[in-house]
Amino acid sequence: MIVAKNITKKFGKVYALNDVSVTCNKGECIALIGPNASGKTTFIKCLLGMVVPQSGTINFDNNSIAHNWLYRNRIGYMPQIGRYPENMSIGQVFNLMKDIRKPIGLADEELVQKFKLDIIMQKRMRTLSGGTRQKVSAALAFLFNPDVLILDEPTAGLDPVSSEILKEKIIKEKNKGKLILITSHVLSELDDLVTEVIYMQEGRLGFQKSISILKQETGEEKLAKAIAKVMITGHQ
Repeated sequence: MIVAKNITKKFGKVYALNDVSVTCNKGECIALIGPNASGKTTFIKCLLGMVVPQSGTINFDNNSIAHNWLYRNRIGYMPQIGRYPENMSIGQVFNLMKDIRKPIGLADEELVQKFKLDIIMQKRMRTLSGGTRQKVSAALAFLFNPDVLILDEPTAGLDPVSSEILKEKIIKEKNKGKLILITSHVLSELDDLVTEVIYMQEGRLGFQKSISILKQETGEEKLAKAIAKVMITGHQ
């Protein structure tokens, strides 16, 4: 589905990404994990075409994303902090996105219903709490029934009930064969979700492993403890 080879990106003299190669397949839910400034956000922006690497290639379904924007129609992206026109209502934001994306077939409004956004569509974005903004971002990411979902800190700011609703939706879409990429600092949130881990540090790929192999190698059942052992011991 997505194959990145030897991706390198520098900002000035600093390597944000240094020769990173990963393969992300359909039906996987992959956690993109690493300390702050490890290159996770830059890597996501490269996948989205928002940042152009100095070298390396990224293929989406065997086609290079260079000079090609159509592949983005097949991606749903949930940013860590959603920024929207403050004077627009929730309903206007959804209508604007539908007008831009022009969905083929029925839109997936399951999260709109479950988050009860349908009863507050008239509310202006500037009046929303951080958690409600997160709900809007999540609902928009899934709205167009994408083949790939890239979710950046998806449960940040969500209450426990809403967090469980989102996690159930992620599992449901993974089981449909979609590729899901998640970044999160709250690793306990990922235990029931992820099938693989991509670990990055200082712009380099530490490893890409299945969750079962990672747990076996570290002797830990919880993802947070497994990653902590990797960081402490340097075991990769």
